[in-house]
Formats: sequence, structure tokens, C-alpha cells
Amino acid sequence: MEVFQAIKQRRAVKHYHADAEMPAEDFDKIMSAVILSPTSYNIQHWRFVRVTDKNQRDKVKSAAWGQAQVADASELVILCADINAWNDRPERYVINSPQETQDMLLPMMDAFYNGKEQIQRDEAMRSCGIAAQTMMLAAKELGYDTCPMVGFDREELARLIRLPQGYVIAMMIAIGTAEKSAHPRGGQLPLNEVLAENYF
Repeated sequence: MEVFQAIKQRRAVKHYHADAEMPAEDFDKIMSAVILSPTSYNIQHWRFVRVTDKNQRDKVKSAAWGQAQVADASELVILCADINAWNDRPERYVINSPQETQDMLLPMMDAFYNGKEQIQRDEAMRSCGIAAQTMMLAAKELGYDTCPMVGFDREELARLIRLPQGYVIAMMIAIGTAEKSAHPRGGQLPLNEVLAENYF
């Protein structure tokens, strides 16, 4: 599938064939693409929780106010972010860079994030957002549908997945074989309403 075709056809699908399974190689292919997503300073804030246990899926479904796709989709991935990844052995993020690049980037990274909690969180959430789009387009390329979700009790979900201190849940994504197509797009704003040039 061409990228533009995948973008046009990707929709938030709510109804999935509960008996459809995703081959391991497809899941691996999707996730291998996801971890190539760009992040600021190559920090790679994202951490992914793949929920495979049926009982755990049912508990997550309850935390998501009973939304069927949580339990019915072939895969459910919770996208989390390590807010403090910028300060967790940051030399790992530039290990393959020339020494002069490392000597420049590591102090820059510290200066950019140190003591700036809002920027740390914003960056982590941006990283998850980019990874989420990669995940959904990669899944579409392989013929799967997806549903990005933020409708859940964050505290309960954090408890269920034992979210570590200093981490945040960005969203979760259901991936599977659609049982029913998504509704037509609700109403896209025209490009000339959302695109400005040079200034508002």
C-alpha cells in the first residue's frame, strides 16, 4: 500500500473480529517500524505494554468504560513514556555518533530538559504521538485497522499495568481485523482554515 493511500484509509475502527489473530511476524514487523520513529535527541521515551492476557484485557476494558475494541481487537498496545528518559544514561542515545557530536549533544540535552518538568513531559508525549502514527500506518500497510484511544481511567490503568513512577500513559491502540467499517469522516476542516503562512 502506498503511504498516501494508508493515510487516507486509516480510520478509528471500533468493532473487530474477536476471533481474528495477528501472526507474530506481523506484530514484530509493526513494532520494528514503530521503534524507528523519530524522537528529540534520539531519546526514545516510549515504552510499550502489549496486553495479551485475556483476564488483563477484560480489566483494561473495564478501565476503558467497557469499550469493546479493547477486548476484541487482535492486539492492544498501551503507549507509555518515561518522562526522565533524557537523564537515564543519555550516552546510549548518541553511542553511534562521532565523539565530537556526542560532546556537543549531551550537554545540550541536559541544558534543554534539566529542571523543566513541563518540557520533559511534553517531549515524552510528542514522542508517543509520533510512534502512535507510525504504528497505525504500519498496521494499515499490513491490512489491519486500528483505534487510538484516550478514553480510560488513567489512574486505574496505571495501577493495572504497574506503571512505574515517572512514567505517563499517552494512549492505547487497538489493532485488528475490522468487523464493521468506521463511520464516514465527521467533517474535515478545509486546508485553508488550518494552514497559515509565516504568521496567523
